[in-house]
Amino acid sequence: MKRVYLDYNATTPIHPLAAKEMEKYIHKYFGNPSSSHWYGRKAHEGVERARKQVSGLLGCTPQEIVFTSGGTESNNYAIRSVAETCEKKDSHIITSIIEHPAVIKPCQYLEKRGFKVTYLPVDSYGMVDPDDVNKAIRPGKTVLITIMHANNETGTIQPIEEIGRIAKRRDILFHTDAAQSIGKIPAKVNEMGVDFLSVAGHKLYAPKGVGVLYMRKGIKIKPFMLGAGHENGRRAGTENVIEIVGLGKACEILNKKMKENSKRTKILRDGLFNGLRENGIEFKLNGHPGKRLPNTLNISFAGIENSALLGRMPEIAVSAGSACHANSKVPSSVLTAMGVTDKEAFSAVRFSLGLFTTEQDIDYALDKIRKSFKK
Repeated sequence: MKRVYLDYNATTPIHPLAAKEMEKYIHKYFGNPSSSHWYGRKAHEGVERARKQVSGLLGCTPQEIVFTSGGTESNNYAIRSVAETCEKKDSHIITSIIEHPAVIKPCQYLEKRGFKVTYLPVDSYGMVDPDDVNKAIRPGKTVLITIMHANNETGTIQPIEEIGRIAKRRDILFHTDAAQSIGKIPAKVNEMGVDFLSVAGHKLYAPKGVGVLYMRKGIKIKPFMLGAGHENGRRAGTENVIEIVGLGKACEILNKKMKENSKRTKILRDGLFNGLRENGIEFKLNGHPGKRLPNTLNISFAGIENSALLGRMPEIAVSAGSACHANSKVPSSVLTAMGVTDKEAFSAVRFSLGLFTTEQDIDYALDKIRKSFKK
């Protein structure tokens, strides 16, 4: 049976060149990067090279890169550490209603400890209004704004640069969860105006279990992980050398051909969209028609539940939404926040394309969808 993978927003395969780079640190350069002998120095060199490769993609200095276990830890680090550094229980945080659970859950945790949180609404495209951010600020109380760069379900890109200007003008720290956008669209931290940015390795052709928190130089917050002085005292624990070098290599690869890759995946994504229309299949687009990740297509099919459709085409790997909410019995909170009805939410399917998606994959998927609808 031929199988086609169209769920790159859930996770990506490790890039072959990243895997090849990792092999050296499995078999040869396996030392502890804190050790002073040859094996340790080689491991340390690999970590520092990766730090430069990641910083090159984000447009920052290597010293502003902190390696973590993934996007969830990076989000928790930024949000909880900023709050706990303030030490004022009535401090205020601004976020949005459509954030990933790795942002929502830390905010809810802090609420139980006396912190105040505002969850901003979104419009019908799933976009936050910067004016709402500005109005939500509580002078002398708001310590952090955390808004995702691009939504994992719909691909809608948030007005991060505009929000960043508001945060800077009001002297408030600004964090963005960029797990879905890194490597797909430009994400230069200085242009975005962010103080913190989270990266998840497995979303950009690196392994699962490794990530990054960009932390602007000069910011002093309490470390999230306590122990020895790894990562310049910002994240305790022996560095995950093998996966860090894989992440660095993946960032280097994406940085070189981002524009070319984005253009290609957008052509394929739009080909899928137009192909569905040409086959007479009725559906509704969820997300912004233009300000959207070039690889993402989220649509609600008319008159059919997504579980029934996916069950009829097991050869096609797509999802009904976020992988974190797979098999959920409730409609997507992202879609309902956009005003999508429960019925439409339960008929939504997310197609997300990647580096290794081909025209043949799209044609095959279209054929399977068409046959499924006929049945």
